[in-house]
Amino acid sequence: MEILNKIQKELKAPKGQHNSFGNYDYRSCEDILEAVKPLLGEAVLILNDEVVLIGDRFYVKATATITGQGARVSCSAFARESLEKKGMDTAQITGAASSYARKYALNGLFCIDDSKDADTVNNNGGEQPKFIDKTQVSQILDFFAEIGDKFNKDKFYKYMKVTKPEEILTTDFQKAVTVLTQALKEKEKK
Repeated sequence: MEILNKIQKELKAPKGQHNSFGNYDYRSCEDILEAVKPLLGEAVLILNDEVVLIGDRFYVKATATITGQGARVSCSAFARESLEKKGMDTAQITGAASSYARKYALNGLFCIDDSKDADTVNNNGGEQPKFIDKTQVSQILDFFAEIGDKFNKDKFYKYMKVTKPEEILTTDFQKAVTVLTQALKEKEKK
């Protein structure tokens, strides 16, 4: 699709948000949408969400779809609702998971590289990888438990280039969830 190729080459999605607690800039889903609108031309971009149950946890599956020139391309990403988040009601928790999943679906569709985002850069400007947090490690372990003993963890670790879940980079977390979601679906088919 020519328009998607053009957008992937020309899109500049600035980091229009600032986290004062961590003292870093980042881009939100809204920042990406604002930057892509002038590039769409006659193409149509649609974002939709679906709440899916994987194991015993609910995930928001966001899908970004671009349609134009007789073609359609989609990219999906998942975000799990946390069990609770201080100061948020349940609707806000779902909204935050939706926004997060949509951002990463758009990143995938438009080839936006977040490798130099706040997740991987320290406040001194030097590169310092940031690993997934305890909640995300727990999500990975929940997947392992749900998939069962037949799942080849060594093969998964090799694919992720780690030796244990705690070594997964925040920028690779979505990739890990996608792989594990597929493995769980395959198990459920059997």
